Amino acid sequence: MAGRPREFDRDQALEKARDAFWTRGYEGTSMADLVSALGLASPRIYAAFGSKENLFREAVVLYETREGSFATRALAEEPTARRFVERLLRDAIEVYTRPDLPRGCMVVSAATNCAVENDGVLRWLAERRRARNTLIVERLRKGIRDGELKPDTGPEVLGDYYTTVLFGLSVQARDGVPKERLHALVTVAMQVLDARLSGKP
Repeated sequence: MAGRPREFDRDQALEKARDAFWTRGYEGTSMADLVSALGLASPRIYAAFGSKENLFREAVVLYETREGSFATRALAEEPTARRFVERLLRDAIEVYTRPDLPRGCMVVSAATNCAVENDGVLRWLAERRRARNTLIVERLRKGIRDGELKPDTGPEVLGDYYTTVLFGLSVQARDGVPKERLHALVTVAMQVLDARLSGKP
């Protein structure tokens, strides 16, 4: 009946779905896997979320507003482009290697290859990854405007580089590379940005 209260916690079910998709990816997570992870029959999952794809999209948004929100926090809280980039990468490592969560970035690893019928999911995730790249590039542009970075700095190339480092950290974390080694990699990667600093206060 329409007025009957749900017998399960929707938010809790969404968290379980997030972890299942985060671990196995979109195509690697079957409805049977979701039934097992959520402890709900498939008709109840469809009734609550509409479809597997809708559930996945909600799970990704949940990830981005919680674990994946480190980039927007760094952008809001760090006063310089250099500090933003370093915090972005180091906070990413902390999220990607948390022992209580699946490793890596959900948006990076959930679907890099899909069957043709799931091209919409592939494009949707690619848009979200491009948005992360845009955020980095725009912050570097501001660093140039503010005089922090040399005027001949190429923000697109530098932004693409740090986006590649960021996504590469996700792959390395999923492969089990220790956190200490990932942080050491960031120390090396920051030398690229340090070479573009103007030296002005």
